[in-house]
Amino acid sequence: MTLHVLATGPLATVQDLGRHGHAHLGVPRSGGADRGSLRLANRLVGNPESAAAIEVTLGGLRVRADRRVLVAVTGAVGTVAADGDPVGTGARIDLPAGSVLSIGTPVAGCRSYVAVRGGIDVAPVLGSRSTDILSGLGPPALSAGDVLDVGDEQAELPSVSSVPMDSRFERITVVDLFDGPRRDLLADPSSLFDGLWEVGPDSNRVGVRLSRPDGAAEPPAVHRDDAGELASEGIAHGAVQVPPSGNPVIFLADHPVTGGYPVVGVLTARGLDAVAQLVAGSLIRFRAG
Repeated sequence: MTLHVLATGPLATVQDLGRHGHAHLGVPRSGGADRGSLRLANRLVGNPESAAAIEVTLGGLRVRADRRVLVAVTGAVGTVAADGDPVGTGARIDLPAGSVLSIGTPVAGCRSYVAVRGGIDVAPVLGSRSTDILSGLGPPALSAGDVLDVGDEQAELPSVSSVPMDSRFERITVVDLFDGPRRDLLADPSSLFDGLWEVGPDSNRVGVRLSRPDGAAEPPAVHRDDAGELASEGIAHGAVQVPPSGNPVIFLADHPVTGGYPVVGVLTARGLDAVAQLVAGSLIRFRAG
């Protein structure tokens, strides 16, 4: 069976759990930005957690199925509809042949995950079906008019067909930050944990860029005067790097494999999933891990 893409919104891509074991070749892992939501959507329709799904940024996706299919939508909170009738998030949806599934603009969160029973069956590249917007590996971002093949069903459906609504979306997102290898290159490492940081509009799947909110009393996290220049070194998924501006960058799924600024911390997997759902203007606080 196939899915026909009618509209994509700002960005819709195919994502699985990414490319493993190629960082030494300069290939990022990529994959879903909010891996917890991707895994959950796949579990709801009886797919392996690693199956490819559609990641939708800021809503706007519309797809039509040519045959009856089971789907699930997780992640951001917003209106999900089948032929205009609300069907909800975090639940298995029986989509009849010819029906149109639509994802509205989120009221909380940034990214939605649409899993289809059988998985999205595009050609894998280096073992993954993920779209990497930094390197260009994998299938291109989806466009209206695309037709996506759906794989064969492989497992029994779980007995649970729905899950509680996501409770992660608070006015201020608090995430645990563990020490990175270059934390001592900050003039005052505690500045990372003092006050709030605001998500910038130039954030994407590569990284979330932070700065102090307007009017904040706390300074940025500046380097020591004798920090000097660093040679490029490896960067892990979830690493927090501080350039000379003192404004941290949290690296997401499509991050580069090396960088030349101090890596001062790293997030937990749970914290990283929460950060992947933040939009411009969201507030975040680091908590010492």
